[in-house]
Amino acid sequence: MSIFGNIMGKIFHHDMTKAAPSPSPAPGAISPAPTSTPAPQPAPVTATTPASAAQSVDVGAVLQAMADMNDDHGGNYRTSIVDLLKLLNLDSSLAARKELGEELSVHAGADGSAEQNIALHRAVMDKLAENGGVVPDSLRT
Repeated sequence: MSIFGNIMGKIFHHDMTKAAPSPSPAPGAISPAPTSTPAPQPAPVTATTPASAAQSVDVGAVLQAMADMNDDHGGNYRTSIVDLLKLLNLDSSLAARKELGEELSVHAGADGSAEQNIALHRAVMDKLAENGGVVPDSLRT
């Protein structure tokens, strides 16, 4: 999977990794009697339907929740591509950032420079927004 694909997966499927246990009936509660009519089933999702188009994810809220669970509160993930990748538990090495730059066609500044890292962060946020993410202005520096 691509680095950007991994970023999207961590953000767009963040809630799925924390599946809440289904509520159990209260003691002494009576279960409804089964009906003879089966419940309607949702239409199957076809491979041609983009998963991200069907959902809208508040990127800012997801990242803030992840930062709140992190000991260092995510560092400066709002403006730093390195801290963003670390918050998502992804490789933040220069090689990984170079690969991400190739994926997103970011060719600003020298490899590893502040200029390139800022451009990468901006490109990631723009791409998340293009794929259904709701990205607040505070993350679009």
